[in-house]
Amino acid sequence: MIKHIVMIKLKDSENKKQNIVKLKNDLESLAESIPELLKMEVGLNFSDKPTALDLVLTAEFDNIIGLNKYRVHPEHVKILNFLKEIVEKSTVVDYEIN
Repeated sequence: MIKHIVMIKLKDSENKKQNIVKLKNDLESLAESIPELLKMEVGLNFSDKPTALDLVLTAEFDNIIGLNKYRVHPEHVKILNFLKEIVEKSTVVDYEIN
């Protein structure tokens, strides 16, 4: 099994809260269109610490092939294009569970 974790900080803007909610909804909708995506959890941060990020995504796939199909799936690519406009920084960790 493969775990894919992404943590995101959005740019400060007057639309930041709306962008976070849109991003969460868009990400959660991927489960309907990407069969390789076994499980996804999207959490919104409530911490006000200066080091806190805004959103975390945890996804599970059977194998690296499934993760790679997810990465290039057209619905996921649409979200990546939206992210390019709104993200200040992001961090990704992919790992295998034996």
